[in-house]
This record gives sequence, C-alpha cells and structure tokens, in this order.
Amino acid sequence: MEEDITTDLCVLQSHLDSMLDRVQQNSLTLKRFQVFEMKLLNLNSLSEMIDQLLEDAKTFFDLDVISFCLVDEKGEISGFLNDDDYDYQSNDGFILLEDQELLKSKFGQSPCPFLGAYKQSNCAGFFQNLDRKPVSVAIIPLSRRRKFLGSLNFGSYTPNRFVNAMATDFIEHLASVVSICLENNLNFEMMRRTSLIDTLTGVNNRRFLEQRIGEELDRSQRLDEPLSCLFLDIDHFKSINDSYGHQVGDYVLALVAGAIKEQLRSNDILARYGGEEFVALLSNIPEIMACDIAERIRQSIKDLPLMNNEQDFNVTISIGLATYQPSRSPSISSAEIATHLIHSADSALYLAKKNGRDRVSNGDLVYDAVARSLKAS
Repeated sequence: MEEDITTDLCVLQSHLDSMLDRVQQNSLTLKRFQVFEMKLLNLNSLSEMIDQLLEDAKTFFDLDVISFCLVDEKGEISGFLNDDDYDYQSNDGFILLEDQELLKSKFGQSPCPFLGAYKQSNCAGFFQNLDRKPVSVAIIPLSRRRKFLGSLNFGSYTPNRFVNAMATDFIEHLASVVSICLENNLNFEMMRRTSLIDTLTGVNNRRFLEQRIGEELDRSQRLDEPLSCLFLDIDHFKSINDSYGHQVGDYVLALVAGAIKEQLRSNDILARYGGEEFVALLSNIPEIMACDIAERIRQSIKDLPLMNNEQDFNVTISIGLATYQPSRSPSISSAEIATHLIHSADSALYLAKKNGRDRVSNGDLVYDAVARSLKAS
C-alpha cells in the first residue's frame, strides 16, 4: 500500500512539475509576444511593418517559411512603397494581390485561420517564389470591417507543427493585432499621400517638393552627383481658360502633367508648383542631359492632341533649367542651395518666356553662381 501511495505521489509531483514548467514557458512566451506587439504598434511606416513581420516574426515564432500578402486592388500600396523607395519586388516573402479572390476562395466569408497540411492546389498562392515548399502551414487572414486586407502565412517543414486540431486563440489574437496595425498604417499612408498630392493633376504638390528638395540635395552632396531642376510653365494658359472655360483648363493641366511625367524616371520628382507651373528634380542628371530631357518634354507637350467641341487646339510650354554641381566641401547649407536652385531655374524660365516662349532656357551651374554671390558679398 505504501509503495502504491509513494508511486502516486511521484506521478503527481511529476505532473505538477510539468504543469509549472508549461506555466513558466507560457508566461515567457506571453512576455515575448507583448514585446513583439509593442514593436508592431510603434512602427512608423508600412515598409517597416513588412520588415518586422517577415524578419522578426520568423525568428520569434521559429518558422521555416513566412510570407505576407496584401490586397492592392487600386495599386495604392505599391505606390506608397515606391514613394518610400522600398524595393518590395525583391522581397520574396511579400506578395501583392490584385483582388480578394484568393482569400475569398480560401476562407469564404469566415476569417478563421487555416491550419493543416500544405496542398499545392489551395496553398501555393500564399507561398510564392519558394525553392522548398512547407509541409504544414498556418494561413492567417487579416481583415477589418468585414473586408480582407491580406494574410500572414506561417510554414514549417515539420508535419505536425500546424494541425487542424490545434487551438487558434493565440493565432486569432495575433491576427487582430496585425490587422489593426495594418489598417492604421494604410490610413496613415493614405493621409500622408493625399496631403502631398495635387488632386487635380495627380502629381506631387509644392509642400512635397519643399520637403524633398533638401533630401535630394543632401543625397547629391553625399554621392557627389549633380541635381538638375526644371521650372515649367504652360504658355498663355489664361487664354485657354478664357477661350474654352476652366473645365477645359483643368483638363489641359492634368494632361500636361501626365505628359511631363512620362518623360521622367520613376525616381524623379515632379510637383505642381502653383497655377500652371511645375517643378521637376532630376537626380544624378548633369546639365547636358537635363537639356535633352527638357527638350523632349517641350516637344511632347507641343504634340499633345487637344480638342474642344470638335475644334483642335494646341498647347506649348516654356522651361527654365538649372543644375547644382556639388562640391566636396560645400560652404553653404542645403536650404540656401535649394533657394538658389529654384531661383536660378525660375530666372531661366523668365528668359524663355521673354525670348518667345515654347523653348528651353538654361541657367547657370548653381554652385558656381552661389560661390560668386558669396564672394561678391
């Protein structure tokens, strides 16, 4: 009898020790998860969130494979990331979906996580560009206000890592946190974008230009690369409004902005400066190349097919050009250089207007002009 009691006590003690170990382990996991949550909540951009989920989460959850899908029906997310110079296309774990169909076909109307064996037929879309496919997966839908935002997808090479019978409370909590952070980041990016975009033409506005020109000049100095500035103005724009009405004038502004943008690279900056004026910043473009680009823009505007009430008309544009050539030991601030760069391009534009319009006028190399003005003073 005593031996039986002793055996039972030993078994009970073993169970208690095991339970205490699990409680301590769960407590440690909870603390780590709280740290992970706080990092997510304190991120300042969508690109930071993507990196956090694909890099830190993989280590945190001890995963073999992780991917992050986002629904981008209007191309807004790709636009946000491009504006931040985030090379999302080279990140194999990040997937942009053109619509919600993949998520709807997997989950229907119920945003409940899928846990189980990887099947090519219904899991491949969530795990793309992989040399080795996972064996078991957890596909976690992210949704807010009954709309799918995307999914966070975990994969393991261990068959029983994710199984259908596994409790999903922890995973569903994670999905809620990530969904809220994602919605907040998307709303922030949308507000930031709309506050820096000219709604009529779809290009950046003057506020954006004023924020970015300092960054571009700093980059120019750091890399010892030229920065060219184009100041563009639609010729006789007032007469277009007077002759055809302001609605046609707005149409012309949008069309001209689009034509200018087509001649620029994706990393160039184009902003509506005010009225019918635009400013473009061309990074690492020397003076001669900037002249060629300005001429192409001028010709493309002149060739625009415009019509109002079956009456053809055309538009021309005048362009002033200035180029900043950095010195290895700049003696003035980026703010001062920015002022001189814009002023020099504007002065060149004035000459183009004075000499007959529909032409490109080249101003001085800005650093030389600044240096001369400083010596003179």
